Amino acid sequence: MADSVEELEQRIDVLHAEIRHARTVGDLPRVRMLRAEVRALEDAWDEAHEPAVAPVPTQRESGSLLPLREQVHSALTLLTVPAAPKLIAQVYNACFGGDINSAKLTSLRRDEERSFRSSPFARPYYLCAALTADRLAAARGLLAVSTWPLERRIIGALSPRVDFLHAAVSVAEHVARLPEIDRATARLLWLFAENIPGAADSIGSAKPGMVIRAARAELQTHEPVDRSHREAAAARARTRLDDVRRLFGSPLEPMPDSKVS
Repeated sequence: MADSVEELEQRIDVLHAEIRHARTVGDLPRVRMLRAEVRALEDAWDEAHEPAVAPVPTQRESGSLLPLREQVHSALTLLTVPAAPKLIAQVYNACFGGDINSAKLTSLRRDEERSFRSSPFARPYYLCAALTADRLAAARGLLAVSTWPLERRIIGALSPRVDFLHAAVSVAEHVARLPEIDRATARLLWLFAENIPGAADSIGSAKPGMVIRAARAELQTHEPVDRSHREAAAARARTRLDDVRRLFGSPLEPMPDSKVS
């Protein structure tokens, strides 16, 4: 590639400044043209960060040829809820025939935040943070997708269980659509089923329909309260946080001392 990563980033920054100026003067055709150029440069920036891969396609034998962030996006899109790197890797490897090592995901959110700060909203999506309902800080160890509604990225007291149940339904629906269930997807389905009462008849055996019914039955108990907590926290986030903090969380600050009367 002729352009270095630094040159690409500098050019992208210049283009964003030109876009802001074109918006100010109302030159919409130029805005559209500049946006297209930014997208092309962002694609080049992504390619520059990915190692060269030999074109040897076959799912489970060679792994995915997609960039890591796209693999993570695929897994999160299937799950539909924020998830930890370990679960993301398990889902992608089982459902998409990949070979993600969850350790590779530890710095991904920080890389995405740096990219967003450099060129806000230049990409179609960002891998961002889930936010704690109480302090609107980044929930430790959870990745989410920036295009999701803010309520889905909020994590309250009941949210981990609710999200687990939603993920179970999504995985079970995916497995149900497969022409046949291999060992990897069967093991993944069982990881959910063994933690949901009534989701399986016996140890090691799980059927998608039973998992879906059991998970939805438990959701009826927890989801209404969880939804109200998420909506209240999301409303606070929209009024208090700027774009960066809505995606990547507020910095943690010391809690005020509570005085006992």
